Parts: sequence; C-alpha cells; structure tokens
Amino acid sequence: MRNPPPTIDPDTYRASDPALGKLDDEAAIAHYRAHGRDKGVVASPLALRENLLLFIEDDISLLEIGPFCRPLKRGPKVDYLDVLDADQLRARAGQTGDDAAGVPDLIHHVGDLDVVDRTYDAILSSHAIEHQPDLVHHLQQIERILNPGGGYFLVIPDKRYCFDHFIAESTIADVLQAHHERRRVHTLKSVIEHRALTVHNDHRRHWQGEHGNPERNRTARVKVALDEYEAADGAYIDVHAWYFTPPAFRSILTSLRELGLIGLEIAGIYHPARDRNEFCAILKKPE
Repeated sequence: MRNPPPTIDPDTYRASDPALGKLDDEAAIAHYRAHGRDKGVVASPLALRENLLLFIEDDISLLEIGPFCRPLKRGPKVDYLDVLDADQLRARAGQTGDDAAGVPDLIHHVGDLDVVDRTYDAILSSHAIEHQPDLVHHLQQIERILNPGGGYFLVIPDKRYCFDHFIAESTIADVLQAHHERRRVHTLKSVIEHRALTVHNDHRRHWQGEHGNPERNRTARVKVALDEYEAADGAYIDVHAWYFTPPAFRSILTSLRELGLIGLEIAGIYHPARDRNEFCAILKKPE
C-alpha cells in the first residue's frame, strides 16, 4: 500500500477558505484542530469516501465486505464477501425495493471472514465494522487475510451525525467484554439500543444540532426490541454493536495494538466532512 496523505494536510485546509491562505503549516494545523474540525472543514482528501476509493489502486487484489447491491469497487481483481450469495442478495433487494441489478454476479465468499481462504492486498468495508459482534475477532481475521503491507480501508458511521447520536461511545471495556465472551451474535442491549434508543438519520440536521427526540415512543420501541430478541432465539439480528467517533476509534485501536491483540497499525483516521455521517480510516498490516 502506498503511503496515504496526512490526516491534516495544510494545503487542503488552506484551500477551504482564502482567509487561511497566510497561515504557515504549523498554524494551519493548529487552526484546524481549534476551529475547522468541529465545523466539518475538509483537511485531507481522504476525509471523503469518493477519494478513499480512488486511493485504492486498481491493479491490486481487493476484498470488499458486504457489497449487497451497491458495491463500491468493481474489476477483475475485486472479490466480494457477504452473508448471502448473489441469488439470495437479488431476492433480498427485491424485498427491500433496492436495485437487484447492482448485485455482483458472484459473491466469492459467503458467510463471515472465517470462511475466506486466501489473502488480499487490500480489504474494503463501508458501514460494516460497527455490525461486528466481536470487534477484536473481526480485526484479527482482517489481519489473517491481508498481505504484509496491505491496507484495510474503512468508511465508518460517526455516531454524532447518524441515528446513534444519543447512544454512548463504545469503549475499550465494551470491546474486550465482547471478545472475552467470544460473541457471534448481538446482545439484547445492542438490539434495544438499535431499535429503541435511536433517532432520525438525517445527517444534515444532526450537523445543525437538530438531533430529534430519543424518548419518542420509547416504551413501545423497547417492547418491539424485546419481542424481536426473544423470537430470534439466539439467531443473529443485524444491528449496530459499536458507536464510534474518530477519537474513540483511534483510542480503541491503539489499546488493542498495545495489548498485543492485533498487529494492525493506524495509517490514517480522517474526521468527517460537513453534512456527512461518516469518517474514513486506513489500517495497515506491517511489512
């Protein structure tokens, strides 16, 4: 993997506002941290998912996780992993009103990362890592199937600007508890949070400070979550397990590496752009 641009690129930040043009690099970085970051000013090209995708070279082997009917990358060297095969995904798209024609012709690996029996130069996931019941196991499997020097490219929802706004950030304690329990399905807590403690998903309104009412129909929504969990009888329910902001994600990954649970290094974590509900990150497997 080639070296990504810095998480704060002074030239990119200065280009966002003519008034910043006279700042030297050190002053531009300080200004971004003090003022630009919370306003969603773009300080690196890779803060935008479209640029993250362009950064991934086309001539390397790539595994995309969870493409459904909207794969982010296509090409002869791109493989796909999903919980359903192509025919099942097309059927699901018909049920959800999505475009079944967008489903890849072939899902190369069906199931979770444990079934992948080859290695790749890069792995890509968008709004997928927050669904993993055991985050540590997920990252360990990424490391297992990633070639030395390869990159894990992620687009991750920022809990501040999506329906997870009022749910507390995940901590290293939460992550280690899940790993200790070897979770393969989500807890009742996660199902209740996802069904009953969420709000609207209009990221522009969240940026404007309009977060909605987390108490709306609270008791009825909790009852729905309880009934769904009981009816599943231990089967997997697809909900969010993790709630990240860029600093929280960095803190958790740093702790996991220092504890020796993962070998992946942080190559870049890029704060979200204004009116978007996601941030981008790149993890690298050492050479």
